Amino acid sequence: MNRHSRIIGPVRARGRAVPETTADQRLFDKRRSGGAEVHTDTWRVMRIQSEFVEGFGALGELGPAVSIFGSARLGEDTPEYALASEIAAGIVDAGAAVITGGGPGIMEAGNRGAADAEGASVGLGIELPFEAGLNDWVHLGINFRYFFVRKTMFVKYSRGFVVLPGGFGTLDEMFEALTLVQTQKVTRFPIVLVGREYWSGLVDWLTTTVLDKGTISEADTRLFTVVDTAEEALAALAPCLEPDWEPSLAERPEPEDAAERDAEEQQAVREAAEAAAEESDAPAEAEDSAVPAEPAEAAEAAEPAEPADASDALLPLPVQAASVPAPSGSAAEPGSPSAPEPATMRSPAASGATAREARAAVCEEQAPDIAGQAMLWEEV
Repeated sequence: MNRHSRIIGPVRARGRAVPETTADQRLFDKRRSGGAEVHTDTWRVMRIQSEFVEGFGALGELGPAVSIFGSARLGEDTPEYALASEIAAGIVDAGAAVITGGGPGIMEAGNRGAADAEGASVGLGIELPFEAGLNDWVHLGINFRYFFVRKTMFVKYSRGFVVLPGGFGTLDEMFEALTLVQTQKVTRFPIVLVGREYWSGLVDWLTTTVLDKGTISEADTRLFTVVDTAEEALAALAPCLEPDWEPSLAERPEPEDAAERDAEEQQAVREAAEAAAEESDAPAEAEDSAVPAEPAEAAEAAEPAEPADASDALLPLPVQAASVPAPSGSAAEPGSPSAPEPATMRSPAASGATAREARAAVCEEQAPDIAGQAMLWEEV
């Protein structure tokens, strides 16, 4: 960490006065807070608000401008540095200001090209542990503590983005712009990537892997332009540098297309579910066909018959009359009470009555026979 000198918002700190952490780190690092943000975030909001106020006030009357992004590590001896300076001069000649991150490398080249062309050179600095402050070619400079406030200024006051080779910070700013345009959070503006060789790998990945996966649309691949020279970059920026330029929203799929696509996806899901159900039913049908079906009569015969009513099982069976020899000296005539006729069981199924009714009828018919049998036993 370079603690020799640092600009912290409107304050320049040197030596021991340089803090060990940045404002962004203190805002997002909850490991250090221990819940103290409940008491400090309310005051931090006031600081964030003040940065918005300062940025809006300083840039509100800037006029048309184009932002140039690129690596802080590509110095004056690189071809990218010279290319950025040439593009910045062409932007000024077209009547617009140049906005950069205010740091070294490509940012310095952009400010230098604008200053040499006697145009407005703006630098939007950020508090970082390893950068001391704004470069010497910045005419109007603002230092921010928070990245998100700084990004707002880039998007709000730029008509176009020029992106030269850079690292994570450059990629962050580029994809921030692409996302805002894609989602129609802002009106569409030119986003120009300079250096086909440098950007070819990323562009190929976006137009093949990402597009083929369906995570972006064909229209999204047209949100940026890839060029090699300063002339091509200025030609891509030309529409937004016109005084009567009217920004428009990015292309989006028509609602009918989206609805049709949703219907196709739902139909595919239904067909997949039906196919899975058919596969799961196939083994069950095979098992059923392997077991021989039993005849209906055999199945019925195997099951014990149950009484129609629980009380039917408690009814006594009819008593059969025993054959008793007649007393000596008496002849039992057929048909007399002393010679009872054998009782006959009636079938409930034959009579058509219920089991209870059939049993009751049999008992009534046998009652005289039972009484006569008792009398014969008394005589004996």
